[in-house]
Amino acid sequence: MNSSHDRKAAVKKLKTLVYSTKQDLDVFRKNIEKAFYSPAIPNDVECNEHNYGNIRCDVLMPPVYATERIMIYIHGGSFVGGSKKAYRSFCASLAHATSCRVVVPEFRLAPSFAFPNGIEDLQIVFRSVFTEEQVALSLDAAAGKKAELPEVIIAADGSGASLAMALLLNLRERYRECISHVILLSPWLNVTSDSPLIKEKKVHDEVMSGDCLRRSADVYTNETNLSNPLVSPIMASKEILKGFPPVYIQMGEKEILVEDAKQLQRNLHDAGSECELDIWPGMMFMFQMADEYIEEAHLAVNKIGKLITYEAEKIDEATLNRAPVLESGLDREA
Repeated sequence: MNSSHDRKAAVKKLKTLVYSTKQDLDVFRKNIEKAFYSPAIPNDVECNEHNYGNIRCDVLMPPVYATERIMIYIHGGSFVGGSKKAYRSFCASLAHATSCRVVVPEFRLAPSFAFPNGIEDLQIVFRSVFTEEQVALSLDAAAGKKAELPEVIIAADGSGASLAMALLLNLRERYRECISHVILLSPWLNVTSDSPLIKEKKVHDEVMSGDCLRRSADVYTNETNLSNPLVSPIMASKEILKGFPPVYIQMGEKEILVEDAKQLQRNLHDAGSECELDIWPGMMFMFQMADEYIEEAHLAVNKIGKLITYEAEKIDEATLNRAPVLESGLDREA
């Protein structure tokens, strides 16, 4: 079991991902890189920079990967921070666990580039990744190998989940068909003024608060946009969510964001789309990024790897030395 010291250290680190307007913006961004960047990339993963449609991206490649599979990871940082450099180590761990290349775009951030600039950058990256992967598969077909659509995975955390959902809601059907999984970690899904997290005062958990959610949203866009599904995905209609790719949400039991995730799951199920909500007992916002302090962080990343690589076996719950992972019963009841 994790010591209280380790938990405090993890919370202190993870708090750097959550912006408050009381902070200097440049300091906030530097603190994220200071907390999460490491010059040593884990698991022998190779990192190269590549421009997808003039958007600078990291491409993280594990020693062994499936050539037909690629992940686009959209980082969090409260709409105003985060970078491919800060997320390099975490995404390298994801690349290793999922046996696929991971593309991490350096999209534009608020407030200098408010909504929808970041989404536009991600659309450019997606189309460019899709085209390059399709060309590569066509060349394989010319060499006698079976030609298929590229398998694209969209993954995101925190505020990045809002951008990821906006990207997906805007995609044409032919693009959606190639997306095998959508992975959302501790997603920000509702920044409307009617959100209980924002409307009720002093809502908070160990890492973040409703006030930080509201203040970050205010910097990201103006008030008239807050109910737009491209900003608050929980507002997307059943019609828009029909035919949505399978969604997997992973988060901690202690997060104030859990109820929003449950609502998104209900919305997707009502639209006939798949959504698995995986809630880890005792865990906090983005615990997966505090692996030096929390053993569950490694297990959670490995579970994502098993999901992507279609392995049937599940993590041995006995190794958690705690209550089993809580999962919503909606899938079983459907």
